[in-house]
Amino acid sequence: MIYVFLAQGFEETEAIAPVDILRRSGKEVVTVGVGDNIIVGSHKIPVVADTIAEEIVLDDNLEMIVLPGGMPGTLNLEKNSCVQQAIDFCHKNNRFIGAICAAPSILGHKGLLKGKTAVCYEGFENELEGAELGSNYVEADGKIITARGAGVAVDFGLKLVEVLCSAEESQRLRKAILCENA
Repeated sequence: MIYVFLAQGFEETEAIAPVDILRRSGKEVVTVGVGDNIIVGSHKIPVVADTIAEEIVLDDNLEMIVLPGGMPGTLNLEKNSCVQQAIDFCHKNNRFIGAICAAPSILGHKGLLKGKTAVCYEGFENELEGAELGSNYVEADGKIITARGAGVAVDFGLKLVEVLCSAEESQRLRKAILCENA
């Protein structure tokens, strides 16, 4: 089970592209609305979430959570207690955490990036407390996967598939969606 959290003002591409890629790999992905089940993204696109944050179950079935960026979506994710509990659960239980754009700042504020290579949207680097800034568009270090922004949302999704499934599955999907030149 993978939870992708959607908060008001989230970056649509950063959420939907990874959901699509992960589902193509056969993973069970649940979109989670923070505050409601209809969440409006930063570009005014309403998305109906599969469930709401208060109804999620944090147990052995959870493989990963994904935190899309965008503003004020990132701020709304960070201030939500259910999102914070999910981050803490993943950290304590050695589960994957994916964060893109401004969302890696949430992990930085919690001290989860200390000694990790991470990336974020330009201008948020100081929020990645203790991280070694990476040079790639997507960085995976242990159980934390970070990405720079909307332009690399597909690559982010493919990296999530790689860490959860295999490099071969990620490559198969890259070829299937005609993303071979990236």
